[in-house]
Amino acid sequence: MILAVLFSNSEGNILVERFNGIPAEERLHWRSFLVKLGADNLKGVKNEELLVASHKSVYIVYTVLGDVSVYVVGKDEYDELALAEVIFVITSAVKDVCGKPPTERLFLDKYGKICLSLDEIVWKGYLEHTDKDTIRRLVRLKPPTEF
Repeated sequence: MILAVLFSNSEGNILVERFNGIPAEERLHWRSFLVKLGADNLKGVKNEELLVASHKSVYIVYTVLGDVSVYVVGKDEYDELALAEVIFVITSAVKDVCGKPPTERLFLDKYGKICLSLDEIVWKGYLEHTDKDTIRRLVRLKPPTEF
């Protein structure tokens, strides 16, 4: 199961988060842990260079995409190799929505479409759609929502 997908800015502020199967009282711990993990290890990392960690019998794959850090946490069948595929699909979708690796400003400008894309990629803790054209088509079919 994919337990969490988080995006943060370079200061460690969470921009988007999706949790699956993690109790509400543990989410703060995971936010803090992931942001600290990124602060300790992502400086100087190239765009989309994957880093891997494990914590409490789960796997974490994380990277930098433009000015944004991306973290994916999984367990069981979602080991580091499966999570590498998940994070590749997510980063590809974000670049597709933004047109390039995003600055924080561009990421926030495209927040709605990024969230819709993320919801099509990961559904209830499982990788659902991986094809860029399918994701793009499904996002276009969704009615606009107020944020």
